[in-house]
Amino acid sequence: MPSRKETQRDGSPCEDGDSEDIVTALGSVPVTVQRRPFIQPEDDEKLAQAGTARANIAASHEHPDGTAVDGWSEHHKHQTVLQQHCEFFDRDRDGVIWPVDTYVGFRRLGFNVIFSALSAFIIHLNLSYATVERLLPDPLLRIYLARIHKAKHGSDSDAYDTEGRFSPQKFEDIFAKNAAEKESLTAGEVRRMLSGQRLVSDPVGWGAAAFEWTALYLMLWPAGGRLRKEDVRRLYDGSLFYQIAAEREKDSSS
Repeated sequence: MPSRKETQRDGSPCEDGDSEDIVTALGSVPVTVQRRPFIQPEDDEKLAQAGTARANIAASHEHPDGTAVDGWSEHHKHQTVLQQHCEFFDRDRDGVIWPVDTYVGFRRLGFNVIFSALSAFIIHLNLSYATVERLLPDPLLRIYLARIHKAKHGSDSDAYDTEGRFSPQKFEDIFAKNAAEKESLTAGEVRRMLSGQRLVSDPVGWGAAAFEWTALYLMLWPAGGRLRKEDVRRLYDGSLFYQIAAEREKDSSS
Protein backbone atom coordinates (compact mmCIF):
# COMPACT_ATOMS: atom_id res chain seq x y z
CA MET A 1 0.00 0.00 0.00
CA PRO A 2 1.19 3.62 -0.41
CA SER A 3 3.34 4.69 2.51
CA ARG A 4 1.67 6.63 5.34
CA LYS A 5 2.91 10.19 5.78
CA GLU A 6 2.72 12.01 9.10
CA THR A 7 1.30 15.22 7.68
CA GLN A 8 -0.27 16.53 4.51
CA ARG A 9 1.15 19.48 2.64
CA ASP A 10 -1.18 21.83 4.48
CA GLY A 11 0.16 20.58 7.81
CA SER A 12 -2.96 18.60 8.80
CA PRO A 13 -2.62 14.96 9.85
CA CYS A 14 -2.77 12.31 7.13
CA GLU A 15 -5.33 9.55 7.45
CA ASP A 16 -4.23 5.92 7.30
CA GLY A 17 -3.68 4.79 3.73
CA ASP A 18 -3.19 8.31 2.37
CA SER A 19 0.04 9.57 0.89
CA GLU A 20 1.45 13.08 0.81
CA ASP A 21 0.16 13.60 -2.74
CA ILE A 22 -3.11 11.64 -2.58
CA VAL A 23 -5.51 12.36 0.25
CA THR A 24 -8.62 10.17 0.28
CA ALA A 25 -10.09 10.93 3.70
CA LEU A 26 -10.67 13.99 5.88
CA GLY A 27 -11.49 13.81 9.56
CA SER A 28 -13.65 16.89 9.11
CA VAL A 29 -15.82 14.98 6.60
CA PRO A 30 -16.61 11.65 8.31
CA VAL A 31 -18.13 9.95 5.26
CA THR A 32 -14.76 10.13 3.49
CA VAL A 33 -13.22 8.23 6.41
CA GLN A 34 -16.05 5.70 6.62
CA ARG A 35 -16.06 4.94 2.88
CA ARG A 36 -12.49 4.83 1.64
CA PRO A 37 -11.81 4.09 -2.04
CA PHE A 38 -9.56 1.31 -3.29
CA ILE A 39 -5.93 2.42 -3.34
CA GLN A 40 -3.77 0.53 -5.80
CA PRO A 41 -0.44 -0.53 -4.30
CA GLU A 42 2.46 1.40 -5.78
CA ASP A 43 4.28 -1.82 -6.67
CA ASP A 44 1.19 -3.53 -8.10
CA GLU A 45 2.19 -5.19 -11.36
CA LYS A 46 -0.93 -7.33 -11.64
CA LEU A 47 -3.70 -4.80 -12.20
CA ALA A 48 -2.18 -1.99 -14.22
CA GLN A 49 -4.08 1.32 -14.38
CA ALA A 50 -7.04 0.27 -12.26
CA GLY A 51 -8.82 3.52 -13.08
CA THR A 52 -8.91 2.73 -16.81
CA ALA A 53 -12.11 0.95 -17.86
CA ARG A 54 -11.72 -2.36 -19.71
CA ALA A 55 -13.86 -2.85 -22.80
CA ASN A 56 -14.20 -6.62 -22.73
CA ILE A 57 -12.89 -8.08 -19.45
CA ALA A 58 -14.10 -7.75 -15.87
CA ALA A 59 -10.69 -7.24 -14.30
CA SER A 60 -10.06 -7.13 -10.56
CA HIS A 61 -6.95 -7.09 -8.39
CA GLU A 62 -7.19 -10.87 -8.00
CA HIS A 63 -8.18 -11.52 -11.62
CA PRO A 64 -6.49 -8.86 -13.79
CA ASP A 65 -7.19 -10.85 -16.97
CA GLY A 66 -10.87 -11.34 -16.27
CA THR A 67 -12.62 -14.71 -16.24
CA ALA A 68 -10.49 -17.61 -17.45
CA VAL A 69 -13.07 -20.36 -16.84
CA ASP A 70 -13.81 -22.22 -20.10
CA GLY A 71 -11.96 -19.56 -22.05
CA TRP A 72 -14.62 -16.98 -21.21
CA SER A 73 -12.57 -13.86 -21.86
CA GLU A 74 -11.27 -15.16 -25.18
CA HIS A 75 -14.70 -16.26 -26.41
CA HIS A 76 -16.30 -12.93 -25.50
CA LYS A 77 -13.59 -10.49 -26.52
CA HIS A 78 -15.90 -9.04 -29.22
CA GLN A 79 -18.45 -7.91 -26.58
CA THR A 80 -18.38 -5.25 -23.92
CA VAL A 81 -18.62 -6.50 -20.36
CA LEU A 82 -22.18 -5.18 -20.12
CA GLN A 83 -23.11 -7.12 -23.27
CA GLN A 84 -21.52 -10.22 -21.76
CA HIS A 85 -23.62 -9.70 -18.63
CA CYS A 86 -26.83 -9.73 -20.70
CA GLU A 87 -25.92 -12.45 -23.21
CA PHE A 88 -27.18 -15.29 -20.98
CA PHE A 89 -30.72 -14.08 -21.61
CA ASP A 90 -30.26 -13.97 -25.40
CA ARG A 91 -31.16 -17.60 -26.02
CA ASP A 92 -30.68 -17.68 -29.81
CA ARG A 93 -27.69 -15.30 -29.81
CA ASP A 94 -29.26 -12.92 -32.32
CA GLY A 95 -28.57 -9.82 -30.25
CA VAL A 96 -32.23 -9.36 -29.31
CA ILE A 97 -33.68 -10.30 -25.92
CA TRP A 98 -37.43 -10.87 -25.80
CA PRO A 99 -39.42 -10.76 -22.54
CA VAL A 100 -39.89 -14.52 -22.75
CA ASP A 101 -36.11 -14.92 -23.01
CA THR A 102 -35.67 -13.04 -19.74
CA TYR A 103 -38.42 -15.08 -18.12
CA VAL A 104 -36.77 -18.35 -19.16
CA GLY A 105 -33.39 -17.06 -18.00
CA PHE A 106 -34.71 -16.28 -14.53
CA ARG A 107 -36.35 -19.70 -14.34
CA ARG A 108 -33.04 -21.36 -15.27
CA LEU A 109 -31.42 -19.43 -12.43
CA GLY A 110 -33.87 -20.89 -9.93
CA PHE A 111 -36.47 -18.17 -9.50
CA ASN A 112 -40.14 -19.07 -9.28
CA VAL A 113 -42.77 -18.35 -11.92
CA ILE A 114 -44.15 -15.19 -10.31
CA PHE A 115 -40.77 -13.58 -9.63
CA SER A 116 -39.51 -14.50 -13.12
CA ALA A 117 -42.57 -13.09 -14.87
CA LEU A 118 -42.57 -9.91 -12.80
CA SER A 119 -38.83 -9.44 -13.36
CA ALA A 120 -39.17 -9.86 -17.11
CA PHE A 121 -41.97 -7.30 -17.25
CA ILE A 122 -40.18 -4.70 -15.11
CA ILE A 123 -36.82 -5.11 -16.87
CA HIS A 124 -38.20 -4.87 -20.39
CA LEU A 125 -40.62 -2.08 -19.56
CA ASN A 126 -37.75 0.04 -18.25
CA LEU A 127 -34.90 -0.94 -20.59
CA SER A 128 -36.44 -1.67 -23.99
CA TYR A 129 -37.01 1.88 -25.23
CA ALA A 130 -33.46 2.99 -24.44
CA THR A 131 -32.04 0.32 -26.77
CA VAL A 132 -34.26 0.75 -29.85
CA GLU A 133 -32.98 2.62 -32.93
CA ARG A 134 -36.15 4.54 -33.73
CA LEU A 135 -38.01 7.22 -31.80
CA LEU A 136 -41.10 5.11 -31.21
CA PRO A 137 -41.01 2.44 -28.48
CA ASP A 138 -41.03 -1.24 -29.38
CA PRO A 139 -44.53 -2.60 -28.59
CA LEU A 140 -42.94 -6.04 -28.03
CA LEU A 141 -40.54 -4.60 -25.44
CA ARG A 142 -37.47 -6.21 -26.96
CA ILE A 143 -33.99 -5.27 -25.70
CA TYR A 144 -31.21 -4.84 -28.27
CA LEU A 145 -27.74 -5.76 -27.03
CA ALA A 146 -25.96 -3.54 -29.56
CA ARG A 147 -27.29 -0.52 -27.65
CA ILE A 148 -27.57 -1.96 -24.14
CA HIS A 149 -25.14 0.69 -22.86
CA LYS A 150 -27.93 3.25 -23.30
CA ALA A 151 -29.94 1.43 -20.66
CA LYS A 152 -27.43 2.02 -17.87
CA HIS A 153 -29.21 3.45 -14.84
CA GLY A 154 -28.02 5.80 -12.12
CA SER A 155 -27.41 5.21 -8.42
CA ASP A 156 -25.28 2.17 -9.16
CA SER A 157 -21.63 1.33 -8.48
CA ASP A 158 -20.46 2.72 -11.85
CA ALA A 159 -18.49 -0.51 -12.36
CA TYR A 160 -20.01 -0.30 -15.85
CA ASP A 161 -19.26 3.00 -17.55
CA THR A 162 -21.70 4.70 -19.93
CA GLU A 163 -20.30 2.72 -22.88
CA GLY A 164 -20.62 -0.69 -21.18
CA ARG A 165 -16.97 -1.05 -20.24
CA PHE A 166 -15.87 -2.36 -16.82
CA SER A 167 -13.99 -0.17 -14.35
CA PRO A 168 -11.73 -2.15 -11.98
CA GLN A 169 -11.38 0.88 -9.68
CA LYS A 170 -15.14 1.23 -9.22
CA PHE A 171 -15.51 -2.52 -8.68
CA GLU A 172 -12.78 -2.56 -6.05
CA ASP A 173 -14.40 0.47 -4.42
CA ILE A 174 -17.52 -1.61 -3.69
CA PHE A 175 -15.53 -3.72 -1.26
CA ALA A 176 -12.99 -1.14 -0.10
CA LYS A 177 -15.75 1.28 0.93
CA ASN A 178 -18.33 -1.11 2.32
CA ALA A 179 -16.94 -4.50 3.33
CA ALA A 180 -15.51 -5.22 6.76
CA GLU A 181 -14.01 -8.36 5.24
CA LYS A 182 -12.64 -7.13 1.93
CA GLU A 183 -13.44 -10.35 0.04
CA SER A 184 -17.18 -10.48 0.77
CA LEU A 185 -20.30 -8.47 1.58
CA THR A 186 -23.07 -9.11 4.10
CA ALA A 187 -26.67 -8.18 3.37
CA GLY A 188 -26.30 -5.22 5.73
CA GLU A 189 -23.21 -4.01 3.90
CA VAL A 190 -25.05 -4.28 0.60
CA ARG A 191 -27.86 -2.14 2.02
CA ARG A 192 -25.36 0.43 3.23
CA MET A 193 -23.68 0.45 -0.18
CA LEU A 194 -26.99 0.99 -1.98
CA SER A 195 -27.85 3.84 0.36
CA GLY A 196 -24.47 5.46 -0.22
CA GLN A 197 -24.78 5.23 -3.99
CA ARG A 198 -28.16 6.94 -4.27
CA LEU A 199 -28.32 10.01 -6.45
CA VAL A 200 -30.87 12.70 -5.71
CA SER A 201 -34.20 12.49 -7.60
CA ASP A 202 -33.39 9.08 -9.12
CA PRO A 203 -36.11 6.65 -7.95
CA VAL A 204 -35.68 4.49 -11.07
CA GLY A 205 -32.00 4.05 -10.31
CA TRP A 206 -32.65 3.36 -6.62
CA GLY A 207 -35.15 0.66 -7.50
CA ALA A 208 -33.03 -0.90 -10.23
CA ALA A 209 -29.94 -1.13 -8.02
CA ALA A 210 -31.92 -2.60 -5.14
CA PHE A 211 -33.56 -5.15 -7.46
CA GLU A 212 -30.23 -6.26 -8.98
CA TRP A 213 -28.46 -6.83 -5.68
CA THR A 214 -31.50 -8.48 -4.09
CA ALA A 215 -31.78 -10.86 -7.05
CA LEU A 216 -28.08 -11.71 -6.75
CA TYR A 217 -28.44 -12.45 -3.06
CA LEU A 218 -31.51 -14.64 -3.62
CA MET A 219 -29.86 -16.41 -6.55
CA LEU A 220 -26.78 -17.38 -4.56
CA TRP A 221 -28.21 -17.46 -1.02
CA PRO A 222 -24.59 -17.42 0.13
CA ALA A 223 -23.28 -19.58 2.96
CA GLY A 224 -22.78 -17.50 6.09
CA GLY A 225 -24.76 -14.69 4.49
CA ARG A 226 -21.74 -13.21 2.70
CA LEU A 227 -21.55 -12.49 -1.04
CA ARG A 228 -18.08 -13.47 -2.27
CA LYS A 229 -16.14 -10.86 -4.22
CA GLU A 230 -15.39 -13.33 -7.01
CA ASP A 231 -19.08 -14.19 -7.43
CA VAL A 232 -19.93 -10.49 -7.72
CA ARG A 233 -17.17 -9.96 -10.29
CA ARG A 234 -18.46 -12.89 -12.35
CA LEU A 235 -21.97 -11.47 -12.12
CA TYR A 236 -20.72 -8.37 -13.91
CA ASP A 237 -19.40 -10.33 -16.92
CA GLY A 238 -22.30 -12.81 -16.86
CA SER A 239 -20.22 -15.96 -16.47
CA LEU A 240 -21.84 -16.58 -13.08
CA PHE A 241 -25.24 -17.06 -14.75
CA TYR A 242 -23.97 -19.95 -16.85
CA GLN A 243 -22.35 -21.59 -13.84
CA ILE A 244 -25.50 -21.42 -11.74
CA ALA A 245 -27.74 -22.64 -14.58
CA ALA A 246 -25.38 -25.56 -15.30
CA GLU A 247 -25.28 -26.55 -11.62
CA ARG A 248 -29.05 -26.47 -11.37
CA GLU A 249 -29.50 -28.50 -14.54
CA LYS A 250 -27.00 -31.06 -13.26
CA ASP A 251 -28.79 -31.33 -9.92
CA SER A 252 -32.18 -31.74 -11.58
CA SER A 253 -30.94 -34.52 -13.85
CA SER A 254 -29.21 -36.50 -11.11
